[in-house]
Amino acid sequence: MTVTTTTPVVAHGLVAPRPPRSAGRHPALTLALRAVGPALLLTAWYAATATGALTKDVLAGPQDVAATFADLWADGQLPEALRVSVTRAGLGLLLGASTGLVLGVVSGFTRLGEELVDSSMQALRAIPFLALTSLFIVWFGIEEASKILLIAVACTFPMYVNVSSGVRTVDRKVVEAARSFGLGRLAIAREVVLPGALPSIFAGLRLSTTLSVIALIAAEEINVTAGLGYLMARATDYLRTDILALCVLLYAVIGLAADLTLRLAERLAMPWRRTVTIR
Repeated sequence: MTVTTTTPVVAHGLVAPRPPRSAGRHPALTLALRAVGPALLLTAWYAATATGALTKDVLAGPQDVAATFADLWADGQLPEALRVSVTRAGLGLLLGASTGLVLGVVSGFTRLGEELVDSSMQALRAIPFLALTSLFIVWFGIEEASKILLIAVACTFPMYVNVSSGVRTVDRKVVEAARSFGLGRLAIAREVVLPGALPSIFAGLRLSTTLSVIALIAAEEINVTAGLGYLMARATDYLRTDILALCVLLYAVIGLAADLTLRLAERLAMPWRRTVTIR
């Protein structure tokens, strides 16, 4: 008895398919490309101040800002200001994002919840949060509560809109299957709806994080005695453009660091989800 083996036959003129290759770019090259834009801006800034096109009373140079950073860090003013500002933004974000998450799930998961919650939230969303500053001062005074609540209000609505939309787009067949297995409403919301809405939840959280920094800047205009806003107020009185530029850069760094942290958390929470990019 003879055993014959067969090999795949490829038709004349056709090429056998090959497995796709990964065309990933080296991380060092990616990092270098991302650094090109900031490096060009820094170079232009340095050139403008070094040549006198920008004087110190208009904008201090990057070397002056770096020296001011070292001085303020050494005497402890800057670490304390950062601690206070990050705490304000973090507490406001936690309160606002939690509120938006709960209301978004309630509105998106049940028709009754949508009827009770959505119209009010849409009406409140149309009010600029900066318009509430004076009212919050009257209601809550000039202490930390008014600042944190102003940040929370700014963070609530992006989270609500994204979560409610994400919950509504969860596959209803999966929800019905969970019900057929005997899961209750809370179990379905926890085990099915929230995991299915994760992309929208992270999108809302990233928008809320950005708004928490914007609202922080506004909140720190309310009679502050500590934080980056206090440093900026004192710098304005003495026309210290180096401190003003430093505080602006630190606000940007806080927002960027928070966004990068959320992007990393998103990749860890949803490893199956990758963006399609053209290299």
